[in-house]
Amino acid sequence: MSVPSVALNSRLVTSGASRLTSLRNQIIRILALLLWAWCCSTAVLAQTDDDVVRVSTDLSVFPIRVTDKNRHAVPGLKVSDFQLQDRDGITTSMYFAAGADRVALVFALDQSGSLREVISQQRDAAVGLFEHFSTASRVAVIRFAEKPETIVGFGNDSQAARAAFDFSPGINRHTAIFDAAAAAVRTFDDSVRDPAERRIVILVSDGLDNASSTSPARVIAAAQEQNISFYTIQIPLFEPREGRLQVRGPAKGFRELAEKTGGKYFLVGNARAALAPAQSQDLYPVFKAIEEDLRSQYVVGFYVGESARDDRTHQLSINISRPGLVYSVAQYGYARTHHFSVKLSPRDSGKPPG
Repeated sequence: MSVPSVALNSRLVTSGASRLTSLRNQIIRILALLLWAWCCSTAVLAQTDDDVVRVSTDLSVFPIRVTDKNRHAVPGLKVSDFQLQDRDGITTSMYFAAGADRVALVFALDQSGSLREVISQQRDAAVGLFEHFSTASRVAVIRFAEKPETIVGFGNDSQAARAAFDFSPGINRHTAIFDAAAAAVRTFDDSVRDPAERRIVILVSDGLDNASSTSPARVIAAAQEQNISFYTIQIPLFEPREGRLQVRGPAKGFRELAEKTGGKYFLVGNARAALAPAQSQDLYPVFKAIEEDLRSQYVVGFYVGESARDDRTHQLSINISRPGLVYSVAQYGYARTHHFSVKLSPRDSGKPPG
């Protein structure tokens, strides 16, 4: 009789141990799931925080691109296709404009010896881009090697701008691309901000910086603050690598300068076309693409009232209400809704001296 009893006790012990093991495994799986969920929620919160556009001016406007699910540009949108959500009631109205009719355009030209001939040949195509916009548009020209120099200040004299594309080459000189980009941003400092005017810098270079004291991040931040979009055009130099001609990559930040300010980066030509430079370095298609990109964009924004000047952070958002569409704001990618953070200090109530 004892044998069956021992066998039964053995089965009970085995069964109990099995249940404990199973319970332990379930607890481990649950803890793992909870840990995974916590990590995901933390990542989402961080991503959401990074996607907030911070605002520090009474009128804030943002160039945007709107696309459908196939990433095609969407024409014909109206202000009614966007919804401003403002729980604190700090805004007075929404701003909206379609396309770009009036531009303030700065050409920043690398005058190193390797680019002089190419840039000179493109003067008609470049100035033609400016002339395609309204007569209220403005153009300026900066040339740079070790230091930037403003050749033509803002105005509507297209002939003066065209002449600025002819220059003597700089031989064995260093190149400060990001110092020049910073100078292009400063060109707008004395301008009264007009929401209907698009602020554009077209920077033409081989992309190789070896003399700048300004970091790309500083230029990008300054451009974002003033709603200036960079279009960077790289006319590449080539070098032999692994038995083939290959493009020398641009300096770190050259491409990001465009992508993080709402513009675009263009690489002109490739190693195969390097043997026929007259064809590969024609910039007319690039300037045409820039014009089409500007005309396919919109500008949205909002006016902030005095109630926002309480030194507190206010959250609001702009949603595109038409189904199937998304829009981008500079470096923040495509989404149906973008969020904005507004924090304004009270105005100085003191009387002016004297």
